[in-house]
Amino acid sequence: MNQTEHQEFNLVRLTWPIFLELFLFMLMGSVDTFMISSVSDDAVSGVGAANQIITMAILVLSVIGNGAAIVVSQYLGSKKPKEAAEVTGNAVTLNLAVGIILSTAMLIFGGALLGALNVTGDILVHAKIYIHIVGGGIFLQALINALATTIRTYGFTKQTMMVSLLMNLIHVAGNYLLIFGHFGLPALGVQGAAISTVASRLICLVIFFLLLYRIMEVRVKLTYYIHLSKKYVLQILKIGIPSAFESVIYQSCQLIFTLYITYLGAEAMATRQYALNISSYIFLFSVAVSMGTSIIVGHLVGARRPEEAYKRVFSSVKWALLVTVIIDAAVIFFRVPLMGLFTDNLDIVAMGAQVILLSIFLETGRTCNLVIINSLRASGDAKFPVYMGLISMVCISLPLGYVLVFQLHLGLAGVWLATAFDEWLRAVIMYFRWKSRAWEKHSLIEHETAEPAVPAAATAH
Repeated sequence: MNQTEHQEFNLVRLTWPIFLELFLFMLMGSVDTFMISSVSDDAVSGVGAANQIITMAILVLSVIGNGAAIVVSQYLGSKKPKEAAEVTGNAVTLNLAVGIILSTAMLIFGGALLGALNVTGDILVHAKIYIHIVGGGIFLQALINALATTIRTYGFTKQTMMVSLLMNLIHVAGNYLLIFGHFGLPALGVQGAAISTVASRLICLVIFFLLLYRIMEVRVKLTYYIHLSKKYVLQILKIGIPSAFESVIYQSCQLIFTLYITYLGAEAMATRQYALNISSYIFLFSVAVSMGTSIIVGHLVGARRPEEAYKRVFSSVKWALLVTVIIDAAVIFFRVPLMGLFTDNLDIVAMGAQVILLSIFLETGRTCNLVIINSLRASGDAKFPVYMGLISMVCISLPLGYVLVFQLHLGLAGVWLATAFDEWLRAVIMYFRWKSRAWEKHSLIEHETAEPAVPAAATAH
């Protein structure tokens, strides 16, 4: 088997379990939406608004989880498993500390944050219940993020997928029992869905800890959790802060778009939530490919094999685009019956079908961004996507969205078009950034002494 075939095999081996894990995660969100829709459309809108804020909190947690995964991958590529274990221990402690702070903030300020989004009436009642329970337990997700990303970086993507499968089964069972009140339990509606979410995460967390100690070449000692190394913390934050900041910018823009949509009415709010649930399945494969590619890129950069990393990314973009177009075409064809799964409101179905039709413009640009931006981070080049995100998302897509929604009266479609423009603008910029190979000088461990991973001739351009 030649080197190219070996890398293709690695990508497939890493990606398919990630894809299934993400599919299960998305399925959990859709099951939530589907089950909560039996309560009311207002309940769905409330959970959607609360999840916008909870997603922001999870992105803050990704500062450490994503940063640590990239640092670990480069140390593994450099054949330094002890350092990788120390980084893992530090990351778990840091994420727990940040998670506790965020949980406290959700409990105290959750209602005020929802009010700032112009969420009112029955939608606000449902949203408050959900944000206090799920947001209050966000520290569990903090630890899950740190553990799951590290375990994937070691190549054990199949194992994380199995844990996610179990978590989904527990969550669906919990929803069935607590939303509808079966087997003598009270029918708690939105509150039941929230309790089920937290319980399934707690069980998942325990299993991830057990898994971590089964797969690591060098185990995480207790001292690695207690003693925080300045060197490792700085390496984690060097990647993690820009990576998370870019995601926070994106979600902040989505929050502002949510504010726009609140002025369009409750039907538009519900439509967006249903359409986002359906659209999430379109870019699922691209997310999986981007995660698998970033693991490979991190290892290759750590092993000082930039030429293979360079080619790997462009090959991944081609495959991800091809599959995304095929999936998107199928979703567009079945868009009306798919919307009908969530609601029998014909106005919501028609509005949702319209914006899903526009997904062909949005998802192709998003696919390129996902693969290339994650690869730039894995190489250590994490700041560039942030600068471009500020320009494209904040300075261009938000004003464009305002004009399309309120001046040209395109409604919900205006938000989709503004987001698509942003994705394609950044996709073109990121393509030329990777092609320039400026990322090669950003390796996190380039100044450290390491055993040569391959003969010098293997990395010649």
